Amino acid sequence: MRRSLNIALVSASDFGGDRSQASHVRELARALGRPGDEGGAGHRVSVYGRRCSPDAHGRTRLASGATLFNLTAGPARPLPDDLLLEHVRELADELRRRWSGAGRPDVVHAHGWIGGLAACAVAGELEIPFAQTFHGLAATEARAGRTVHPARARLERAIGREAGAVLARCTDEAAVAVRMGVSRDAVRIVPPGVDAERFSEAGPAMPHGDRERLTVVARNLADGAAETALRALRHVPDAELAVAGGPDREELENDASVHRLTLLAKELHVADRVIFLGRVPRRSLPRLLRTTRLALNLAPAQPAPTAALEAMACGVPAVVTPVGTNADAVLDGVTGLHVPAGRPRQIGLAVRGLLAEETTRRGYAIAAADRARSRHGWDRIADETERQYQRLVPEPELEAEAAEAEAPEALPEEPAPVVARVGDESDSDLVGSLI
Repeated sequence: MRRSLNIALVSASDFGGDRSQASHVRELARALGRPGDEGGAGHRVSVYGRRCSPDAHGRTRLASGATLFNLTAGPARPLPDDLLLEHVRELADELRRRWSGAGRPDVVHAHGWIGGLAACAVAGELEIPFAQTFHGLAATEARAGRTVHPARARLERAIGREAGAVLARCTDEAAVAVRMGVSRDAVRIVPPGVDAERFSEAGPAMPHGDRERLTVVARNLADGAAETALRALRHVPDAELAVAGGPDREELENDASVHRLTLLAKELHVADRVIFLGRVPRRSLPRLLRTTRLALNLAPAQPAPTAALEAMACGVPAVVTPVGTNADAVLDGVTGLHVPAGRPRQIGLAVRGLLAEETTRRGYAIAAADRARSRHGWDRIADETERQYQRLVPEPELEAEAAEAEAPEALPEEPAPVVARVGDESDSDLVGSLI
């Protein structure tokens, strides 16, 4: 029988925006809090975020059973990691105050390394079961050429070793977590979810011309995905490329990455077949994807975690580099194609071949939509996450029996032996020292 839990989700992400981590936590909270008469378990879910805007409400109802609390920790604006780290103690103090009394959760699930740092310390102090999802690790981010905080890798290791469960989003992330020192027994794979009601085949679509459209949705236009797609477009002469990502559309002219890609498109003689859309709000993405024949997700490392999934949910096969979440989400030759990173000619020929085989492309589209709904629907992701919570939370009967068994024993406690692990002698101290 499923037990209803009091669940705390913690993230330092900006819940006023539509970044992937904030969207993931919101949707997970709604799915976990779904009441029993709607097929859910009726958990009570409290999401703890950091106030990133003066206009953000202190408390917001997300759905039945799910509430967002914006806590004051530093200035009310989005902050980069190095500045955000300075306010972790304030975030931890707010969590401690809320969890020390009647608001004590049965389990804490942190998202991101900075939210994890605050939650890990307080959960450990109050002896609350703790799970962690990193949404990307320092080692992978560095490999993708992104700047990472110099303390991040060590702090991630410390958090991972303190967690009862580390919920990785994909096989690649799980392997990196184990390599950095997290116990293999603690690591579980729970993939990202997709909102199958919003991202679906049926619904309104953006206007578009007669050319077959390829679409790139990238969180960072400098990650190599858009450049590879432009170079591949030379080998797909009858198609156009829509690039979604980067700054807002009105700021495109001033963006260095867009300027560089525009010059490249002119050099490749494909500029008349390329459309730079800028940042497309999440609510508008389905309208773009429904105009798309194939979605391209070609980053050599750390791709946008849900871009391929959201395209698949809209019935669009995905052509992806098999890294990160792409490798698990897209089944090669079933829901799309795996292609090698940085090989635009090979990618272009593969895309051209698939566009020429409409029966095959349509078969991939049907399989893609089915896989997105059945494997990555939020009900299933919530169920898998909940199973990890239940594994961490002691059975109430067992807790009572243990208390009764221990009560007659009045023996003095002996200090536990200190076991030093190479490179790990100060992991818990490291987390605590920042809180």
